[in-house]
Amino acid sequence: MCGFIGVIGSEAAVHEIYDGLVAVQHRGQDAAGIITYDGDRFHVKKGEGLVRDIFSAANMERLRGDIGVGHVRYPTVGSGGGEDAQPFTVNYPFGIVMAHNGNVANYDALRGELAEAGLRHLYSECDVEVLLNVFAKALADKSRDGFTLESYYDAVAECYRRVRGAYSVAGYIAGHGMFAFRDPYGIKPIAIGRKRRPDGGWAHAVVSESVVLDTIGYEHLETGPPGQVLFVDLEGNVTRHQVAPAKHHPCVFEFVYFSRPDSMIDGASVYGARSNMGERLARTFAERGLEIDVVVPVPDSGRTAALAMAQALGVPYREGLVKNRYVGRTFIMPDETQRRRSVRSKLNTIDEEFRGKRVLLVDDSIVRGNTSRQIVQMARQAGAVKVYFASTSPPLVHPCVYGIDMSTRREFVARDRTLAEIAQQLGADAVVYQELDDLIEAVRDEQPEIRQMCHACFSGDYPTGDITPEMLQLIEDERITQGK
Repeated sequence: MCGFIGVIGSEAAVHEIYDGLVAVQHRGQDAAGIITYDGDRFHVKKGEGLVRDIFSAANMERLRGDIGVGHVRYPTVGSGGGEDAQPFTVNYPFGIVMAHNGNVANYDALRGELAEAGLRHLYSECDVEVLLNVFAKALADKSRDGFTLESYYDAVAECYRRVRGAYSVAGYIAGHGMFAFRDPYGIKPIAIGRKRRPDGGWAHAVVSESVVLDTIGYEHLETGPPGQVLFVDLEGNVTRHQVAPAKHHPCVFEFVYFSRPDSMIDGASVYGARSNMGERLARTFAERGLEIDVVVPVPDSGRTAALAMAQALGVPYREGLVKNRYVGRTFIMPDETQRRRSVRSKLNTIDEEFRGKRVLLVDDSIVRGNTSRQIVQMARQAGAVKVYFASTSPPLVHPCVYGIDMSTRREFVARDRTLAEIAQQLGADAVVYQELDDLIEAVRDEQPEIRQMCHACFSGDYPTGDITPEMLQLIEDERITQGK
């Protein structure tokens, strides 16, 4: 899970990129980078940490040009150090910049192929560098007589043929224009927009989450189906071309947790979907016959569903947990030690909202259980007489290979446990999960044209059809090694 923004044709490119990265800082807090192009050379600034800590006024001033790409990183492949910060570049052919959101599942195999057959040495452990080199080699092979749109289409087709996993991509080719594409399954979101310049022309932007377009004042354009590639040339002409058949399976977890509630994904409102999740989960909770006095959300991503749930159940909604907004999202922190340490510094209770009450805590999901367990303990310490825990998503029991840091099966608290055993692990009186069908329908209520979704982390059904047990084991082994 990462965030990116690409801009072309804007005199304020670097400032729009900076503002866009701040808007998607929730998608990655490990590292960030911006690369711009002024028609002659690339200008680069990358580093570890938050956007506000990396980019000073001085280095913003030197990031010149009306074309640029920015990125915030949450590591799924690689060590997560500064050398893995995106965007990445290659100088041949033409000079290419690329950033992505997603995960290359066959990273190790491709890295070996590039070294042996392609005679290419990679400088990092970041999977976008593999994707970039596959793209660059194919573009070079197809551009013997110079760059053409057809050579670009062929290069993307080669990425589709060789690169497994899920990815949305933004980048630019020096001297030619900005490009964007996502895998044919459309697992990762992407959004496109434009803004009128003072001279009457258009600036264009491609982003990993639609809220960025709102932040920088761009109007939304149709995203287009997965497998359709985009190219914006230096004159602002936009070309779209369907390179591969669309097999649309957007990630349902984007609606549960990752995306901001004010974003739209393929025409579906994230806020609306979360509200629908709360209404549907309320019906499931009511069937359990449990009595509660108050619904308390786990901020922030559990808030929308909790409010809808309280309204549907006819019980009070209370903000009993206060969040320190200067602490990052625990789910995307790079190691378990940081996750555990941050919960207490991140949340505090308003004791009067718990004291003497039967409390229903509502969160977006339960992954490893450590955060949920600490929150249940806090509720009891604040005086709750009963603590129930509701998850707006089903039990997470399968590793994600498409860009989420939950790759080891042993991490999941729900794996091989009954509801009663999960509740015991969390210290709760009962645990209630959303049904998978209800979760999918909560999204389809917002956009019926979404026929199928990726829900591999709940069901074990990997839509790309190319995820082998060996591949899953390799990814799990890598995560275990990194954890050590």
